[in-house]
Amino acid sequence: MNVQTYCEAVEIKDLQHKLLAPSIWVRENHSPLVSLLDTSFNLIFEPSISKDYQYLVREDIFIKIGRISKQLDRQNKILIVRSAWRSSEHQQLLWDSKFAYYRKKHPEKSNTEIKEIISYFIASPTMSMHATGGAVDALIYDKLEDRVMDFGTNNGLEINLSKKCYPYYPDISPEAKKNRALLIGLFEDENFVCDLKEYWHFDYGNVVWAIEKEKEYAIYGPIT
Repeated sequence: MNVQTYCEAVEIKDLQHKLLAPSIWVRENHSPLVSLLDTSFNLIFEPSISKDYQYLVREDIFIKIGRISKQLDRQNKILIVRSAWRSSEHQQLLWDSKFAYYRKKHPEKSNTEIKEIISYFIASPTMSMHATGGAVDALIYDKLEDRVMDFGTNNGLEINLSKKCYPYYPDISPEAKKNRALLIGLFEDENFVCDLKEYWHFDYGNVVWAIEKEKEYAIYGPIT
């Protein structure tokens, strides 16, 4: 599949999911939020824009992250947790920060164009799956290479937002494809689904997961 055909297919499916999402029933299972900071798991935490960020996830996901961490330990690698549960205020702060960054980086673009770029990859505060505690953003650190692995759009922890972030984008290096396959495989083995547009974002239990897994309902709704 060529780049254009792949990207068009992703964008059509993403739109379908967005239209379907409001109709998905949430049967909340009340799994509590727990902090990944309070664990012996071998994890790296990307610094957050939110002060005193606790990297909270649902208790079910906490257990899954522990198993993923152990899998990577055996490969001399470490899971990098970029983000987990976010409040609406945190999500707005993230959105505003990215807008300011791209406004400075691309002075030739209009505000409307920049908003369109950002909205491709960062949900509005009212639509983010991070608010459910059922979403995790992650990368992998290679201990032997002493660096964040190459996923095709990142320079260390910094990710350049573009269509190359689509998980199976055809025109990236063989190394990046291999590394994405490792990351996605680890989470899919734990019953997560990878976001359609972000290779680093994984959902479990929320509406996006329910749609992709063809479940009758989601088990995690937003936590305010």
